[in-house]
Amino acid sequence: MKRLTIHTDGGCHGNPGPGGWAAVLTYGKFTRALSGVAPETTNNRMELTAAIEALKALKEPCAVEFYTDSQYLRHGITLWIEGWKQNGWRTKSKEPVKNEDLWRALDQLRASHKIDWRWVKGHAGHAENERCDRLATEAIARLRRSPP
Repeated sequence: MKRLTIHTDGGCHGNPGPGGWAAVLTYGKFTRALSGVAPETTNNRMELTAAIEALKALKEPCAVEFYTDSQYLRHGITLWIEGWKQNGWRTKSKEPVKNEDLWRALDQLRASHKIDWRWVKGHAGHAENERCDRLATEAIARLRRSPP
């Protein structure tokens, strides 16, 4: 099983508002950066999208050290998701799980990999997290410059 590292970030200008996401995948000396946008979204949706798109880029099962600055993403996928599934995609307070479509997609994609979900403090000088933040922000800027 190949071992690689993934860093992700997502954000919005306004919440909701135009959003961007980014991922940096590192395998040995090889690095691949991905990014994208959504015209009207939320920060949490962009954090989840970054994770989904990063895992979609993997062509075979891998052992992944996965870094995110989103506790929502990390706790959701490591602590909360099994309960949501058992409760029919409802929270403990019986409310529908927000972003269920993205959680379902992430749950399916993670199944074939061995992932160690790690949290890093955002905007704290972590080089790859800062790179992802920059890529996501640049993606939003490109969206804003492009004609409708």
